[in-house]
Amino acid sequence: MSPKLGKSLSRRTKAFVCTYSTPLNFTRPRCKNQLRDEHQNASHLGPSDAQPAVASNPFLRKQIKATLLQSLRCDRTAMAQNGTIENGVTRNTSPPPLPQPVKIPEIKHTKIFINNEWHTSIKGKKFPTINPATGVKICDVEEADKADVDEAVKAARAAGQRGSEWRRMDTSSRGRLLHRLADLLERERAVLATLESMDTGKPFLHAFFVDLDGSIKTLRYYAGWTDKIHGKTMPVDENFVCFTKHEPVGVCGAIIPWNFPLLMFSWKIAPALACGNTVVIKPAEQTPLTALHVGALIKEAGFPPGVVNIVPGFGSTAGEAIASHMNIDKVAFTGSTEVGQLIKAEAAKSNLKRVTLELGGKNPCIVFADSDLQSAVEETQKGAFFNQGQACTAASRVYVEEQVYDEFVRLSVERAKNIVIGDPMEPQTSHGPQIDQHQFDKILALVDSGKRDGAKLECGGCAVEDRGLFIHPTIFSDIKDHMRIAKEEIFGPVQCIMKFKTQEEVIDRANSSQYGLTAAVFTCNIDRALSVSAALEAGTVWVNCYNALHAQAPFGGYKMSGNGRELGEYALAEYTEVKAITIRLSEQLKL
Repeated sequence: MSPKLGKSLSRRTKAFVCTYSTPLNFTRPRCKNQLRDEHQNASHLGPSDAQPAVASNPFLRKQIKATLLQSLRCDRTAMAQNGTIENGVTRNTSPPPLPQPVKIPEIKHTKIFINNEWHTSIKGKKFPTINPATGVKICDVEEADKADVDEAVKAARAAGQRGSEWRRMDTSSRGRLLHRLADLLERERAVLATLESMDTGKPFLHAFFVDLDGSIKTLRYYAGWTDKIHGKTMPVDENFVCFTKHEPVGVCGAIIPWNFPLLMFSWKIAPALACGNTVVIKPAEQTPLTALHVGALIKEAGFPPGVVNIVPGFGSTAGEAIASHMNIDKVAFTGSTEVGQLIKAEAAKSNLKRVTLELGGKNPCIVFADSDLQSAVEETQKGAFFNQGQACTAASRVYVEEQVYDEFVRLSVERAKNIVIGDPMEPQTSHGPQIDQHQFDKILALVDSGKRDGAKLECGGCAVEDRGLFIHPTIFSDIKDHMRIAKEEIFGPVQCIMKFKTQEEVIDRANSSQYGLTAAVFTCNIDRALSVSAALEAGTVWVNCYNALHAQAPFGGYKMSGNGRELGEYALAEYTEVKAITIRLSEQLKL
């Protein structure tokens, strides 16, 4: 999570692959545990240049396959409608190529978005957003602070008041607007994925198939809920009728992180809007571009002015203003546990606003000897290294039963050495840079602490030579529970593999953390899977899989991993107030 407040497929895609001004060339690493040249050693992944990134991530393979099959079905339908099949015309049945980044000569949306209009900062300040893969500035963005947040809250308050266009809109119309916004994200999918890759450093294909896919599905899921949020009737004593209504909370503030900017934007606005609220949202200062681009799509979709307002800025100014604002009724934050505590304190000191927090994690994965070991290696590495390890769900504590421990470590190291590091815009790349120098330095400091504490460095453990913010995927074995790398959230590409003997022992060790966000169990024994998952203190437990997140399933943490839930039907309760209405009946109407 962010260390500071708010830190937070078609053949027609023929655009230029890369918008970088600086080429990326990778040289030999400085460390002894060298990572082989992935570009030269990727041939086992298939003949196509696009295959390495696909083969190194099973979840990505699934997403790409589904999208390509859909595209192929559309092509075949079009051919049938045009008479090509009936006329016996030979057609190419090969799937279309993978999507490619688009050339973006100029960033269009860099201002503050309030009341469906673009504004400059009241104080006239701007800040740069940097491409972490190259260190080159992408553009300058208008910097919102407290005064700009005040204006955004005024607009949101007016848009949500009784009698406004938004409040008078029927529920099914709200759903149509969310569907329309999802349609526009589909239309702009390649552009948004390119912006996301530029701003975060994540591989373009990951942004296209994971982040965009998740964002679109989240919007569509909550579009289907708008006319299904209802209360209950209940029998009460004497001659009364009692029923409940679910009403909007009001103005909802949202502060999102830099690791999944567009996905977190969708997670926040979709349930809020489905319930009829208005929103003031602050993207992380490192990654504001996709949120601002979606601002233009929100206006194009037809949302009334003031329903969604976007205030790019810093945590200490814009973020704090949202957390402490007297006219914001609820705040949702995704970020570090330390900042979550500050936000909760500000909310309490101001107007006791409702708070939901999705915070850090030090997530345990338990691999039993009876599991499919190859699959367990694949899934845990997907958890450890996806998005360069910059995820609250990162699988950074892997407990392996002693009978298969050595083999698990061997297979993990073998797999890690084949991860392709490189230009995020290239299709073979599956591992990009860290977000900024602060995060880069923090990760390497924790890696150094592991070396000093006596953990065995199996591979990686260093930066890619002369390539800025890139760090080799790193694996430690022989780790003790008291070591920093076994206790602290690293938020980088570091996998810690530990040994255990008994089921009771490993459950106690897994639960010993202050965090409780996610966990995983790998076993072929269904009784063990159910008993261990029930014993683990975590908001999400995956069995024989990892990072299996769905819009329909709730997500959130136990203990210091947060409060409340995102996604699924459960998130709707975070964005509504429940009102009980009791009516005395006359004697004639006595039931």
